[in-house]
Amino acid sequence: SPDGQILATGSDDNTIKLWEVNTGQLISTLVGHSWSVVAVAFAADGETLLSASCDKTVKLWRVSTAEEIVTLSGHVDSVSAVAVSKVTQLIASGSRDKTIKLWQLVEQDNS
Repeated sequence: SPDGQILATGSDDNTIKLWEVNTGQLISTLVGHSWSVVAVAFAADGETLLSASCDKTVKLWRVSTAEEIVTLSGHVDSVSAVAVSKVTQLIASGSRDKTIKLWQLVEQDNS
């Protein structure tokens, strides 16, 4: 995470795990992908996590609640990389389909 307090890991068991860096303790497990999670990235706010999967999707997660915010679909093969710009809030996803897609990170209004 941007503050160095949380480590996110993706796994072949289709999950993302969030770990407390100082203690190594598991905080939560994010479940929603239907295939291996191969890349994760935190947004600058530290509250949003992105995950890329062999299920051809990118998912956005709310870290504090371990809930899925949205699924981004559009690739036709495994998504192998994901990143988000701190400046423009654009998400870039790279896939085995030989494309890079750009997505706009939209803040969710919970009111």
